Amino acid sequence: MAEIIGAITTSHVPAIGGAMAKGVQDEPYWKPFFDGFPPVRRWLAEARPDVAVVLYNDHGLNFFLDKMPTFAVGAAPEYRNADEGWGIPQVAPFRGEQDLSWHLIESLVGEDFDITTCQEMLVDHAFTLPMALLWPDQRWPVSVVPVCINTVQFPLPSAQRCYRLGEAVGRAIRSWPADRRVLVIGTGGLSHQLDGQRAGFINKAFDEQFMASLADDPEWATQYSIHELVKLSGTQGVELVMWLAARAALGAGARTRHSNYHIPISNTASGLMLIEPA
Repeated sequence: MAEIIGAITTSHVPAIGGAMAKGVQDEPYWKPFFDGFPPVRRWLAEARPDVAVVLYNDHGLNFFLDKMPTFAVGAAPEYRNADEGWGIPQVAPFRGEQDLSWHLIESLVGEDFDITTCQEMLVDHAFTLPMALLWPDQRWPVSVVPVCINTVQFPLPSAQRCYRLGEAVGRAIRSWPADRRVLVIGTGGLSHQLDGQRAGFINKAFDEQFMASLADDPEWATQYSIHELVKLSGTQGVELVMWLAARAALGAGARTRHSNYHIPISNTASGLMLIEPA
């Protein structure tokens, strides 16, 4: 059976891609952010995952407001990205892990999750930037399964629903009859709001409490409704539900191996965590 070796959660601000393309990672503005990643990359080199299941949200590249599934799972042989208008360079295509994709889809539907199955799928910066942060040479050593969660078009799935999805993803991975090492990646956030009267909103205290909760009290954030989470973390800060789902996939008991928090990156609070199963 497959083994889940850990979860990595990280921000995916488009400006990160611009910084990497310009080679300014060591400039004072960016260095505290990029300095968080070498310990995670060393862990990856030792842990040697075979597959990455990436929980992320699409920003209009693959889905738009006229067609926005709550949960979508990629089942394609390959995933590419395209110009989103941010000026971020495109990256090499990602190799799909179709056998796990279909196993995951069938398992989730069997647990009464309504899944949109995507046999063709583009992936945007929420997927490509975390992958490039973890493997800067962009020679992807893992095959991938994209799992997209709607955090763009209301109504959004609740934090509790996303946590239950993550638990179901974890059960599906562990029941996959393949001798493979699987990494779960959750991307997005942390607190930020891009528009409206609170544009530029960041809530450091909430971010730090949320990050601390993931190891020992991972369901802590599920006490809040989506509207409460918007109030606490900003309109786009609700991307933290991908972190919740990634943590839930690990099951009961986990420990934080590494974490980093830095503000601001663009107008966003950025976080990074490496969490291992107990």
